[in-house]
Amino acid sequence: MSYADTLNGLAPALTALRLLAVDFPEMPAPTVRVTPIYPTLLELALHDDLGAFEPWRIALGIAREDIDFRAQDDGRTWVLRATTDYAGARVKLIAFGDVLRRPLAMVGGSDAA
Repeated sequence: MSYADTLNGLAPALTALRLLAVDFPEMPAPTVRVTPIYPTLLELALHDDLGAFEPWRIALGIAREDIDFRAQDDGRTWVLRATTDYAGARVKLIAFGDVLRRPLAMVGGSDAA
């Protein structure tokens, strides 16, 4: 780990962010995180929108098999994560969303045919 002590030290992550903004201006806007603790890491987080993960995954060239799926908050929130290299930075893509549930009538029960 190398700690950046100047803004120039964040250049890898900031350059990747700039190029993403130019190359994919119509993509859903993520929460962006850049930190001097990991100056080559650009984190893109999509909150309450699992559907926005797929266009970002495709744009970044991340293979489906490289997606990590987890649940958190006692299984009420799904989390999709993947990382890739882009323009000299490591990009971490994360999406959070509510668990998808089928309506009770579709699951079965006493009213099911």
